[in-house]
Amino acid sequence: MSTLWTPGGEVPVGDRGAGPTPGERAPTGTEAQAGGSAAAAPEDFDLDSLSPEEREQAEQYIRELAESRERLKSVPASVVVANHAMGLYELAALHLSSQPPNFAQATVAIDALGALLEGMQGRLGEGESTLREGLSQLRMAFVQLKNRPPNEDVDLDTSQAPEADEPANDSADSDPDASGTPDHDPGDSDDA
Repeated sequence: MSTLWTPGGEVPVGDRGAGPTPGERAPTGTEAQAGGSAAAAPEDFDLDSLSPEEREQAEQYIRELAESRERLKSVPASVVVANHAMGLYELAALHLSSQPPNFAQATVAIDALGALLEGMQGRLGEGESTLREGLSQLRMAFVQLKNRPPNEDVDLDTSQAPEADEPANDSADSDPDASGTPDHDPGDSDDA
């Protein structure tokens, strides 16, 4: 028998009218109310084996989970997707603000945000322009941080050129692997 992955867990796929297969138990009343055993609890979980207090806690959790799912279904998908995109923005910013910046991980988050915004263009609602502006800021910050000389703090709002009496750091220019970061900059358009 095959299964289908859902956010609530693996769900058996087959003849749904036939009831549980041998070795599979039927969902209890509480599990059926919460959307079935896969959505409510693992297959080897048995509410009857719990103490009355534990059972009440488990049933409360199952009810809260079902209520949470209903609330989520009432929110437009564009809002939920935009919220996840904001999480990618925050993830990239965290990696860029690390000391030293983690360019490899920031690149993954920036590229994922870019791919999401490109693929969902025009469908993310009023927050889309804010997300696009944030992506541009991330890309600019990435380039500024990537191009700064070692041990120099960069103000991400305004780039600061080195003072004339400071020696230029040409070691990174002569050896592309000197920084230990990938050669791919987020925002390169030739990846498509």
